[in-house]
Amino acid sequence: MEEPRITEDLIRRNSEHNDCVIFSLEELSLHQQEIERLEHIDKWCRDLKILYLQNNLIGKIENVSKLKKLEYLNLALNNIEKIENLEGCEGLTKLDLTVNFIGELSSVKTLGHNIHLKELFLMGNPCADFDGYRQFVVATLQQLKWLDGKEIERSERIQALQNFPVIEQQIREQEEAYCLKRAKDKEEAQRKLREEDENEAKERRHSVFEGQSPFSVEHKDHVQEGQEGEYNQKRFKDNEDDLEFWNKPSLFTPESRLETLRHMEKQRKDQEKLSGKKKKVKPPRILITEDGKVLNVNDPKLDFSLKDDEKRNQIILDLAVYRYMDTSLIDVDVQPTYVRVMVKGKPFQLVLPAEVKPDSSSAKRSQTTGHLVICMPKVDEVITGWRQTSESGTSPSDSSREHTNQRWAK
Repeated sequence: MEEPRITEDLIRRNSEHNDCVIFSLEELSLHQQEIERLEHIDKWCRDLKILYLQNNLIGKIENVSKLKKLEYLNLALNNIEKIENLEGCEGLTKLDLTVNFIGELSSVKTLGHNIHLKELFLMGNPCADFDGYRQFVVATLQQLKWLDGKEIERSERIQALQNFPVIEQQIREQEEAYCLKRAKDKEEAQRKLREEDENEAKERRHSVFEGQSPFSVEHKDHVQEGQEGEYNQKRFKDNEDDLEFWNKPSLFTPESRLETLRHMEKQRKDQEKLSGKKKKVKPPRILITEDGKVLNVNDPKLDFSLKDDEKRNQIILDLAVYRYMDTSLIDVDVQPTYVRVMVKGKPFQLVLPAEVKPDSSSAKRSQTTGHLVICMPKVDEVITGWRQTSESGTSPSDSSREHTNQRWAK
C-alpha cells in the first residue's frame, strides 16, 4: 500500500482560503489524511501560526523546528510515542497530543525550551495513567497554565515542586515497566506481520499453480458464464473475514492502527478486483430531503437502543459499534432534532423524539462492551410526536419510551 505523503499539491488543495499560496500560509489543516510522516511543512510554510494534523498516523514529531511563528499545533489521534523536536517552535503556546502513544513522560522536559507554552493536552496517552503524572508535568513545565483542560493553581505547583524528587523516581520506574511491555508488543506485532506476509505469499503461489489469479479477468468471465455461485462464495468469505477482523481482540498500539488502515485498504482493493473494474463513484447518501425532512438511516446496520431518561431529562442512544474498533473511525454529530454517527464513513442517523441541547451532549465508549453511548439533555419544550422519516417508511411509535435492537436502512 502506498504511504500517503505530504505533498505541495496536498497543501495547495487545503489553502484555498489563502488563494492557494502556500509560502504565506498562517493556518493549515491536514487532518484525516492518513499521513504517516511529518515532512516538508517547515520548508514550504514558514509563516504558519496554526497547524492541524489530528487523526492521522504520524509516528514521530519532526521537520517542524523552523516554524518559529507556530502558536498552536494539534497532533491529537496520531501514533506519536515521544515528545521531541519542538525546541525551535519559539512561539508555541498550545500543544495538543491527546490520544497518542506517549509512554516516555520524561520527554516533556524537552518542552522546557518552549517558554511561551501555556496549554498542553496529554490525556488518552499511556503516560497519563502513571501515578504522579500530573504532578510531574506541573513541576517540570513551570511555564504551563493549563494541563488537559484544567487550570494549574499556584498551590498545586508548589506542592508538585515539593514532592518532585519522589514523583520523579516513581515516574522513572513506571516508564521502564511501560517500555519493556511496549518492546514486547512491538515484537508481537512484527511477528504477526511476518505471518501475514508469508500467508499472502503462499496464496499467490497457490494461485499461480492453479493457473490463474483468484481476481483475474478470466475468472470474472467464468463467473459471468454461469459460475456465479463460486463468485458469491468468495464475497461471502471476504465478509466473514472482515467481521472476524473487527471482532477479534487487539491491543491499542501504533501497529494496530496501521493494521486497521491496511485491512481497510486491502478490502477496498479486493472489492475492486472482484467486480473486475474500478469502484463506481456512488451518489452521496441522502440524509435530509430537499424539503428539509430528516431521514432515519442505518447504513452500518448496527443494533441500537434509544431511551428517554425522564429522571435526568435526557435522551440516551446506545449504539453497538464494533467492540475493538478504533474510536478515530467514529464521528458524532448531535443536532437539536436528530443525531448522526459516521462509522467507518457509513452514516447512522436517527430522528429524536424531543428537542435536545447539542452543546451539552456527550459521547463516550463503554469500557465493557465498546458500545458508543450518547447522552443528549432535552430542552424545556418537547417536540410533539415523531414524523415518519425513514425512506423505508419505518417510524418509531409515539407511545414507546424505549426502542431497542433495531436495524433498518433503505
